Amino acid sequence: MECRDRFFMIAADLSFTGVEPRFEAVDEAGVFPITEQYAAKCGYGVNVLPLRGHMELRASYFSCHTDNQDDEVFTFNFNLIATHEGKAVTYALNKTCSPTLPWSPREITCEANYMEVSVKSEITCPSGTKKDDWNALKPAHGSITSDWQVMFQRAEEQLPPMNMSVARKQGYVFDVTEGRIVFRTPYGQPDSFSMKMNGVPVEVVHATLFSRQRWFVLMVDLVAACAMHVSYEDSGYMVWEIPEVLYSTQFNIGLNDELVEQAVAEDKGYIVEKYNATVKISIPHDALGGYRKSVVIDQLYESYIFHLYFEQILLDEDRLETRVRFQRTLATPLLPRPVVTENRTVLEEHTFTVYLGDVSADVQLAAIYLNGHECPVSFTNASRHTVTEVVHPNNTHGYILTVPFDDPVVQLQFSKEAAVLEYGLYINFTLTLLPKNVSYYHLASIVALITDIPPPAFDAACSESGISFRLDHRPYDYLWEICIGSDMLTSELAAQHGYIMSNDSQSLLLDVPLFTHGYEYKNITLKEFFGTFEILVRDPETSEVLSSTIKTLSLPYY
Repeated sequence: MECRDRFFMIAADLSFTGVEPRFEAVDEAGVFPITEQYAAKCGYGVNVLPLRGHMELRASYFSCHTDNQDDEVFTFNFNLIATHEGKAVTYALNKTCSPTLPWSPREITCEANYMEVSVKSEITCPSGTKKDDWNALKPAHGSITSDWQVMFQRAEEQLPPMNMSVARKQGYVFDVTEGRIVFRTPYGQPDSFSMKMNGVPVEVVHATLFSRQRWFVLMVDLVAACAMHVSYEDSGYMVWEIPEVLYSTQFNIGLNDELVEQAVAEDKGYIVEKYNATVKISIPHDALGGYRKSVVIDQLYESYIFHLYFEQILLDEDRLETRVRFQRTLATPLLPRPVVTENRTVLEEHTFTVYLGDVSADVQLAAIYLNGHECPVSFTNASRHTVTEVVHPNNTHGYILTVPFDDPVVQLQFSKEAAVLEYGLYINFTLTLLPKNVSYYHLASIVALITDIPPPAFDAACSESGISFRLDHRPYDYLWEICIGSDMLTSELAAQHGYIMSNDSQSLLLDVPLFTHGYEYKNITLKEFFGTFEILVRDPETSEVLSSTIKTLSLPYY
């Protein structure tokens, strides 16, 4: 519960209030449920703000059931009815507030659901008399009663007077405090009217209170005009407009009920411009206090929401100050916000590196499908895949996925005509929107082309009995022939010549005992001799030898 300059606010966490929470106003006369219609009439605003996680009640200092002491001390009493485990529980809330700013001679509040104007009751007559003043005086002078009455003016039309009881039944509230006269009305009343000021739609209500006292007439002119402009989005800004009024001296701007001076707001990235007698306020999407929300329809979208609080200070020709305050919720339309993928693969590392970026804060990576194989994001230590989250200062984050080329999930194709080896990775990123866990799928296809493809290469080692060769298989080694001399190496050839060969999906092992077929003996002396064995790799179509592995064994005579 907080006291603000011109209103009292209660915020209740939605996780605490349960389903369909509600407020009641309390005073000496009883308890009054604050329905939508009653709130607009009596100076209350109740809003559920899911992005902020709470519901909110704003109460004007001149709201119906507030205890007002000399327009300086205001005491509020409310009941909050919350639901816990299916049962309604009532919490009594009360607070006393005092305005931190002195009251201006005239103040207008343009709330989300009502207009309110209050004027100082002791004020000198204006310096000049206007035509409208005389128009209102005629029916007032002709009145035969001294009771207070109200007369509404609508554009060029002057409506007949009505007594106060009739006006109250129609939803209007008039109140007299120690030093002010207050008038409040919901929007859209029959006696209000809409017009355009400098191209900006405005709702106006013009009420004149009067009472004839013998040979003179007491009149109070109460006018409230609230800009009803529908905001729009423009290149990363939320834009709202109001008419520029003559003698406007100051603007204060803020979000979520906190006002700062125009210069401070501009330092935070706001833009305030005047053109064609209109004031244009532009709020950057990343303004502190704004909210964004992701939405999935056919793709990812986002919307920015701002609870604007705006004050305009005016001086009339008699140097009397008017404060006009607006409470408006502005929301952008759904803006496309696709996530992006970047192929950061370095061929020399033989590993796919894929970056998934521009992921909003309320979107999380839930799973990944690699060429149709589901891989959870929380890979085990034994997995060869890795996923690393990267957090950015602009409330977005990303993920870096790495997959080795030789991983079983990677697709491999070879084009002999182009002499290109193609590794393919088709990725399906499963993203989840919080808090409702709505899924969205982002697809990416990554291809790595290797043109310089080396033929198989054996490791060779000498032993006392001969030479051992080892070849660790690659998925594409079948593209070449392995030969001993002019003969292709097969299990039959190995058995025929006394070689010991084992060949599985991982590797080929070949032990070649000394003095078996295929050795070449050189540098034979009385002390030692050298035996050399060679394995050839050929192109199966041209029989061209592409590479060879030669190992020489040095053995002494015994």
